[in-house]
Amino acid sequence: MAPRFLKMEDVQEILNISSQQAYSLVRSGDLPAIQVGGRGIWRVEATELESYIARQYAAVREKAERTES
Repeated sequence: MAPRFLKMEDVQEILNISSQQAYSLVRSGDLPAIQVGGRGIWRVEATELESYIARQYAAVREKAERTES
């Protein structure tokens, strides 16, 4: 069974982005995340990451369709 929540390092690896880029996505609200524990460690729900990826694909398709018109 896959974990429900991903560490930021997992998000970085899956998206092949830097730590700064991952935290920027969370801070901007583009990638919903929660803070857990006393130190406020960020976690991203796997389904939220999949939704983010799907939104990015949709945005690219929309942009391509506008460009073709």
